[in-house]
Amino acid sequence: MLNKISAFFERHLQPAGGVSASLSYEQKQLTIAALLIEVAMADHVFNEHELTSLQQLLKQKFSLSDVQINELIELAREESAEATSLHQFTQLVHQYCDDTEKFELLVSMWELAFADDNLDKYEEYIIRKVADLIYVSHSEFIRAKKIAKIKKFNAAQ
Repeated sequence: MLNKISAFFERHLQPAGGVSASLSYEQKQLTIAALLIEVAMADHVFNEHELTSLQQLLKQKFSLSDVQINELIELAREESAEATSLHQFTQLVHQYCDDTEKFELLVSMWELAFADDNLDKYEEYIIRKVADLIYVSHSEFIRAKKIAKIKKFNAAQ
């Protein structure tokens, strides 16, 4: 993952003693937020629509403060030029999130990808990759995309 984001999440995601049977709710929030940021940064265009959508998604899904949201977004923007690896976060999602949480993550990722009315191939690639890494079936991947499209259409009316 991006160097600064990786360091930030290692500080906040590592359980005391290094081993835990579960993640705290806050740790799940941070992991999912990191994956949403990856979608926002995938096409190397982080416009106002995506920023607003990202902030709204994080506020709706989690009880994160504006400071926490802005810190995550700023860390991602500072390091966007570096190579990424989704494994650190997808492993946590796969291990500690149930099927419903995984599906909701995909819907949120699609919503963010549709925020600027332009689905970029790199955004779709990131979402597809995450779906594969967290073991969500292709049919659920497509269903999440359809739900996000319907939400986008209903919001536009």
